[in-house]
Amino acid sequence: MKILRIAIICVLLITLGLTALVYPQLPDPVAAHWDAAGNADGTLPRPWGVGLAPVLMAGFTALLLVIPRIDPLRKNYVQFRNYYEGLILALDLFMAVVQLQILLWNLGTRVSPNVFLPIPFGLLFIYLGFVLEHTEQNWFVGIRTPWTLSSVAVWKKTHMLGGKLFKLAGIFCFGGIVLPRYAIWLILFPVLIAGIGTVVYSYVAYRQELQDAQNS
Repeated sequence: MKILRIAIICVLLITLGLTALVYPQLPDPVAAHWDAAGNADGTLPRPWGVGLAPVLMAGFTALLLVIPRIDPLRKNYVQFRNYYEGLILALDLFMAVVQLQILLWNLGTRVSPNVFLPIPFGLLFIYLGFVLEHTEQNWFVGIRTPWTLSSVAVWKKTHMLGGKLFKLAGIFCFGGIVLPRYAIWLILFPVLIAGIGTVVYSYVAYRQELQDAQNS
């Protein structure tokens, strides 16, 4: 939808504009890395420290908008285009929140990423779950294993399971709000389990499909 593309552009422009507005007030170098406990433990020169997120946002947005045009299965994107462009918007919003945390910290408002990021991570994973449930077979987006790409049925089964697992992973992320010391683990472990689980399931489902075909 055109409104999603307008929203994507607006998020990019607002992030760039806010960064440019506060840039002269930032120290040099800036804090740009935090440990698992949420303590700043690394710096970068100011241009790199606050310029990296907007550059990544712009680059990934451009790439993701081009992908449907070059995918050999591009006709399938029509069936989930709104979810796909919504995912681009969700990723840009997530990166905008990351950039906001970096800017606030370096402006003197020391908001730990362990407190700031569990909610956007959780919301991103939950939305990704919805996207997976509606994603049709393609070469770039979704759970792309040899088995999902070899069978439409396995693709659909795997993505329905993946959708549920990523939604659960998102819910676990919210635990970081009340347990900030463990926020990084509440983000990483559930999504890692979801990712590995869907890959394993795709293989099992494909083997089952072959077995059913041989027995019929």
